[in-house]
Amino acid sequence: MEKQPPADPITREVVDLMASLVALFHREYEEAAAARSLTGAQAKVLALLSRGPMPMRHIAQTLACEPSNITGIVDRLETRGFVTRQADPLDRRVKRVAATEAGGRATEELRESLNFAREPLAALAEDERRQLRDLLRRMLEGADTAG
Repeated sequence: MEKQPPADPITREVVDLMASLVALFHREYEEAAAARSLTGAQAKVLALLSRGPMPMRHIAQTLACEPSNITGIVDRLETRGFVTRQADPLDRRVKRVAATEAGGRATEELRESLNFAREPLAALAEDERRQLRDLLRRMLEGADTAG
């Protein structure tokens, strides 16, 4: 394995700041989910399904967890009327999960209740927020190509 050069002080500080933001986001996200009687994992699955129906295997891959964990999460969400399982039209052996109207509302309510991003980002002008968004996209694109 190739040894990486030591990080410069600015890089270390940026990493620390990002870690603090991530911790803040996770804490608020878990609290917002709990206020709606959801676990953080259930809320993440619902948020993912706001993009549209998807196979359970894809949900597991996206959330980096075991498919059996997703089955339990989907079971509980289905019991509450937040999701349905559907046969994939191209391969009936594959089950796709879709958010119901109630699941979509729960996701939107959760998203609206998160003050984490709104408050700190309000300190930035619109062009600064756009620049931050673009920089974060570049970082993620670089991570995708490196990984």
